[in-house]
Amino acid sequence: MTLLIKDKDGNLVRAISSKKDPNYLRYPGGPSPEPILSNKVGLNRFVWNMRYTSIPGMPTAYIEGSFKGHKAMPNTYSGTLQQDDKSSEVSFKILSNPLYTVTKEEYEETHNFRTKTEVNITDMHLRVNTLKKVQSQIALILKDLSKEEKYSKVEAEGKTIIEKLKSWDEDMVQRKSKAYDDVENFPNKFTAEYIFLISQNDSGLPKVNQASKDRLVELDKQWKVLKTISDQLLNIDIPKYNKLLWDTGIGALKTK
Repeated sequence: MTLLIKDKDGNLVRAISSKKDPNYLRYPGGPSPEPILSNKVGLNRFVWNMRYTSIPGMPTAYIEGSFKGHKAMPNTYSGTLQQDDKSSEVSFKILSNPLYTVTKEEYEETHNFRTKTEVNITDMHLRVNTLKKVQSQIALILKDLSKEEKYSKVEAEGKTIIEKLKSWDEDMVQRKSKAYDDVENFPNKFTAEYIFLISQNDSGLPKVNQASKDRLVELDKQWKVLKTISDQLLNIDIPKYNKLLWDTGIGALKTK
């Protein structure tokens, strides 16, 4: 069973399932598990917290911040409950808080700010996870690699690409932190700085101040450089090394 929540334009806000995510891993400083729909026989009740899809984590990196998606802004939404070929849809509204002096434009600005930053941090975390897996695969290949001369190039290029992967990963994630106090002992890396900005704009009052806008410009400039490095690794270095692995009869790296 799946509950699909969409905005007035039909864009998906969040999908909630009756099945647990088999890939979810609980670890300190990581995201909470996704909510689950009850599909027991009888009357069931589910309360949506009005938040968008959660941000994925980077197992097992400890990050002091929230992985929750932002709250949906006042508007019209729809909820569709699906099970097999059956579905039921309802339309509803989220109303603005009458105690807030927040304009429609400010609500929209907050939504756009959070949407952009959540899309970016999701991209960052997925790239980190993918490249970390590749790094582990290459390390395993090199560990068991024969010392025959025909594998010398595989070893040399493997070591080179591992160093590139480690360097990029260290710029993105602080993996030495394992608990709350560790953030005082080890400096935050890029993703932690980005998620801190997101968390700072999760206030009950939906307004984005100028300092946050300025900080986002700074971080996006840094991300442009880091993203370019990851593109080089994903689109050029790793495929090139994959071809070398195939040509020497070893196999290929999994990047999905």
